Amino acid sequence: MELLRAKLTAYAIALVLAMAPAGSAAHVDASEYGLKSVFLYQFCRFMEWPTSAFSSPHDPLVIGVIGDDPFGQLLNEAVEGETYHGRPIRIEHYRNAREIKRCHILFVTHSEEDQVDQILSSVAGKNIITVGETDGFLDHGGMIALTAERNKVHVRVNQSSLRSANVDVSSKLLRIAELRG
Repeated sequence: MELLRAKLTAYAIALVLAMAPAGSAAHVDASEYGLKSVFLYQFCRFMEWPTSAFSSPHDPLVIGVIGDDPFGQLLNEAVEGETYHGRPIRIEHYRNAREIKRCHILFVTHSEEDQVDQILSSVAGKNIITVGETDGFLDHGGMIALTAERNKVHVRVNQSSLRSANVDVSSKLLRIAELRG
């Protein structure tokens, strides 16, 4: 029942986001990392990775988390039973950039703020969407920043960095974001 409630909340948030005007924040009563979990899952629905981003037709789409894991079970619950074009969605955790092998969305936690440049350079030129949660993440070349302020999650996008991943991004996602570059 708890999983069903979490998924229904996720879909409700997605609906709110789909109707939100550009540059707006999500106004919902949920925990910060509950919201960020939903955003990470929803990003999968609004992006198209090239076939070359996968080793085989059955490879999962991987959402990686580098640094201290702030999600607990929230991210696993958000993607449980979900797929990306018939591929399972898997969560992986990394202690450092050297551990990242095949990843499609990489969430860089607060704990890695001092390592952002190293992390981003290790995935540069790959089909990896980088998502951070610090205000300066986009200034370092990150692609998407999810920042929280008073029960609101703001989505900010560095368009030039995002283009470098060679991943097609739906205009629906860009409409809800504050855009840069």
